[in-house]
Amino acid sequence: MNYTMNKFRLNDEEFVKLSSFIYSNFGIKLPITKKVLLEGRLQKRIKANQFNSFKEYIDFVFSEEGESEIISMIDQVSTNKTDFFREAKHFDFFREVVLENHLKFNDRNPIKVWSSAASSGEEIYTIAISIEEFNRQNNSKIDYTVLGTDISLEILQKAQNAVYTEDRVLNIPIEIKRRYFLRSKDKIKRTVKIIPEIRKKVRFQRLNLMDDNYAVDSDFDVVFCRNVLIYFDKETQEKVVKKQCSKLRVGGYFFLGHSESILGFDVPLKQIKPTVYMKI
Repeated sequence: MNYTMNKFRLNDEEFVKLSSFIYSNFGIKLPITKKVLLEGRLQKRIKANQFNSFKEYIDFVFSEEGESEIISMIDQVSTNKTDFFREAKHFDFFREVVLENHLKFNDRNPIKVWSSAASSGEEIYTIAISIEEFNRQNNSKIDYTVLGTDISLEILQKAQNAVYTEDRVLNIPIEIKRRYFLRSKDKIKRTVKIIPEIRKKVRFQRLNLMDDNYAVDSDFDVVFCRNVLIYFDKETQEKVVKKQCSKLRVGGYFFLGHSESILGFDVPLKQIKPTVYMKI
């Protein structure tokens, strides 16, 4: 069979079976309007496993032999849209308030930050660069560790590699790029890589936010949980935020994406600014 030419079709019954499983186990909402999207994203998994239909693929996924395929399937399903210095006001607040207060009032060192939906690493490295810049500008020595978690092993590997095409850093000021990015010597495939001094400060770990327990530290100073709640329903959102709050120290800061809200949630957070909270 010519797998490269064939486009497999997903019928409504198969879509419901897959989408229900994905929602129950990973919290990702896939209404029927996403059928074409799901169909398209899983084409390569069907071809990689050399199946002839979605039925064969689904039967495999739900078999004992197909358990390892579930992670590969979720790698294709999960959305990983991010940028360096995305929602820049958060990083202004992080430098001007969080780091300033840490420097003045907190003898805890290093500062511990968790990016709970790290995607391909841009947020993680923006956090690290922000701390480095704060130290440089204030002649301070705040040490730090940054943990990045995500459901996708494939995207975490990209984050770990810390290599980005030059177009991904176009909007970063040239002096920042010179200090924290190394340019590839390859003149055809133009890429940059985060400097090793920053890479050694960060670590990555696979985590499903739907898990009952999060195998991460329980004393973070800052949690970034941005632009991931939008994929969950309200009940799941509240549970996810509550579990992340259990890993945040009292007085620590919690950042949401600008399009997200926790209004009405029973969580130990008070709002400091729009989408910026403190644990109480």
